[in-house]
Amino acid sequence: MTDGGDYLVVAVITGAFGIKGWLKLHSFTDPPANVLAYRHCFVRQGNSWRPVEIEDIRPHGNGFVIKLRGCDDRNAAESWRRTELAVSVAELPELDDGEFYWHQLEGLAVRLVDEKASLLGVLDHLVATGSNDVLVVEPCEGSIDQRQRLLPYRPEVVRDVDLANGVIRVDWDSDF
Repeated sequence: MTDGGDYLVVAVITGAFGIKGWLKLHSFTDPPANVLAYRHCFVRQGNSWRPVEIEDIRPHGNGFVIKLRGCDDRNAAESWRRTELAVSVAELPELDDGEFYWHQLEGLAVRLVDEKASLLGVLDHLVATGSNDVLVVEPCEGSIDQRQRLLPYRPEVVRDVDLANGVIRVDWDSDF
């Protein structure tokens, strides 16, 4: 989840944990334990981001718990509920060629590999499934019709991702 700026939301604080200011954290990273690697984090306040200092973060049950500097009791912890935790996009690890972060793909035009490069729409978001990720393509101005499409993110379907030109080229029957 990107906020349209230089930050990527990697988790959300879901509530207080205990009486000493610890917080429950739900990770959006894949795998979820990758959230443990980030120490330079930011939280949204209004329309801006501010840095927070993580004293400790660790797995707990099916999620994680985190201790932020200055959050020392349950009352303080309760005020953090539903707060997004983000990292600077510049701090994300470099990926191998042909690999992409989901936030890089969202908003790209999805075009067929036909001779006309027909526009199916724009990539709204991706959905993780057990077998493969799914592209959720929404119609837009200039698309061939007004249908939402769900396309599997598989090499035989997604033929090319061109970040520089903002295009994902797919081999897909436009009737589906």
